[in-house]
Amino acid sequence: MALRAVDVTLYKGDILGMIGPNGSGKTTLFNVISGIYAPASGNVRYKGQFITNKKPHVICRMGIARTFQIVQPFSQMTLLENVLIGAMYGRGLKPAAGRDKAEEILQFVGLKDKIYFTPNEITTEDRRRLELARALATEPEVLLLDEIMAGLTPAEIEEALHLIRQINSRGITIFMVEHIMKAVMSICQRVVVLNYGEKIAEGSPQEVAENSEVIKAYLGDRYV
Repeated sequence: MALRAVDVTLYKGDILGMIGPNGSGKTTLFNVISGIYAPASGNVRYKGQFITNKKPHVICRMGIARTFQIVQPFSQMTLLENVLIGAMYGRGLKPAAGRDKAEEILQFVGLKDKIYFTPNEITTEDRRRLELARALATEPEVLLLDEIMAGLTPAEIEEALHLIRQINSRGITIFMVEHIMKAVMSICQRVVVLNYGEKIAEGSPQEVAENSEVIKAYLGDRYV
């Protein structure tokens, strides 16, 4: 099974991390939460309401947005147009209001000077920021981040962590999948660990780093 009896609670204001080996079910869990996959059993509940099997666009409009591990923006559109789609179709804004929202979000993520560029004209770091901007344009209450720091340099990772903290300070709850343990340890209040589709640990970053099962399955001896 891709997931087996995984039970996770996300609290308002959290920055919750999820780690585990490749193929452990992390992205699959995000796909279930966001409506891309329908679970064979179990339920997803958001603010007291069952959202299992709802369509992705419905879940998005309810307040859950996500980024994807493999960034796939609309390559023939400008950054502004890419984010405008999120504002108009994800949040239902009219074109004028949607443009204002898109410009505000692009400025927030550090892309205001590149709004008329296409995704092929910007760096990997900026494409990650664009992915964030598209999700933020839907005005989420919960943001699922799937390896948003993949491929970034150490300096770029620090900038990404700063941006995530800013997003969280705006009242947005964050659930993030990440392989960069320095980032997880520095920003997450709690960490969930998956292995072979099962949750094997949950706790503070320090508790997880010292868990013998987590060390054996994922961390190795570098955190012992």
